[in-house]
Amino acid sequence: MMRVLVPARLRQAVRTWFDARYISIADHRQDIRDALWEVQTLRREMATLQAEVERLRKAGPAAPGPDRAKLDETRRIAQDTQRLAQETAKAMDGVLQNEVLVWQAIDELRDRAAGVAERS
Repeated sequence: MMRVLVPARLRQAVRTWFDARYISIADHRQDIRDALWEVQTLRREMATLQAEVERLRKAGPAAPGPDRAKLDETRRIAQDTQRLAQETAKAMDGVLQNEVLVWQAIDELRDRAAGVAERS
């Protein structure tokens, strides 16, 4: 590897470009916290809706009218919530896998930088 003197303004411009292009570690961690909060919220909502469905089932046979409509609406909401929870879980899995890759890349860059510093 060859070292080259680079003007400070150019170095600053490149760093600014990288900073604008990539998300900071703090922002990435906040995104993960937000996603986990969303998963927990969906889990609580799903449990509430399942309890409502069970309560309506125990109430007796479905008769045409407001109870039937409410049961159908609750089932639809429960299905939507379950779908959203599954999509969020898949997205969260992808985020966590990407975070592992980012940290592996950071570790690799640190190792390279340490190797270059030792050679100098």
